[in-house]
Formats: sequence, structure tokens, C-alpha cells
Amino acid sequence: MKLTRRKLAATLVSATALSAQQTQPQPPAAADDLQTARDRLKANAAALAATPLPMATEPAFQFKA
Repeated sequence: MKLTRRKLAATLVSATALSAQQTQPQPPAAADDLQTARDRLKANAAALAATPLPMATEPAFQFKA
């Protein structure tokens, strides 16, 4: 299936517009914000730790002193 950049952009714009129209969940209470952020941080750290990364992987840039 071939898509031009314009068709791809139109598809992405319409998809984001549809997702924006969906009902947004109510934000948690202000007291729960800190705990929610901590839980999300722990979950993200666990997901990153579970991802295998070979030692041969190099960064996309070089550190120069």
C-alpha cells in the first residue's frame, strides 16, 4: 500500500482529531497527583529495566571534553 506524504498527513490529522473528541477522563484529585506521578515513574523505570540493550549499542552522539 503506497501512501503519499499528504495522504499520510491527512490520515494522522484525522486520527488525532478523533482521539481529541473522545471524552477525557477526569483528572485525579490534587492530593493523589504526587502518588500517581511516582507510580508512573516506577512503572516506566521497570519497563526500561526490562528492555534488553546490547553492550555494543552506542549513543547517537559523541562526548567530547
